Amino acid sequence: MVTIREATVADIDTLYSLITAIAEHHKQAQYVLTSKTELEQAGFSEPPSFGALLAEVNGEIAGYCSYTWNYSIWLGATNMNIDDVFVWDKFRGQKVGEALMFKAKEVCIKNGASRIRWEVEQDNHRAIKFYQNLGAQLDIKGLFRWNLNE
Repeated sequence: MVTIREATVADIDTLYSLITAIAEHHKQAQYVLTSKTELEQAGFSEPPSFGALLAEVNGEIAGYCSYTWNYSIWLGATNMNIDDVFVWDKFRGQKVGEALMFKAKEVCIKNGASRIRWEVEQDNHRAIKFYQNLGAQLDIKGLFRWNLNE
């Protein structure tokens, strides 16, 4: 059985290992610049800069979803921006990702948000199909990044 809960400060080690695992999965580990200390300060102070949901299967961590909030001036409403959704290999196919996404939706509704946004690589057809099966729509837009620390 899949259960989803909000991450707490006691989950920092777990959260950090999940962040590095998804980065390694996408062959992007070199881009993870955060630390456990930074995660603790950013995610568990007031107000928190991010939130994270942890999925458990029979008490074992199976995956996570991390998110931030932003405001859309066009919609006049707050949106959730999902950073990562990751499920360990051994738990894939057990509806863990689906449970994480529906919990994210529940968190949005509870907080009065009107939309959830996230990115997916265009060649990640499995993920695209998964999200479309949830009822999400794929928008094709260019994504710019301006690194200010370089």
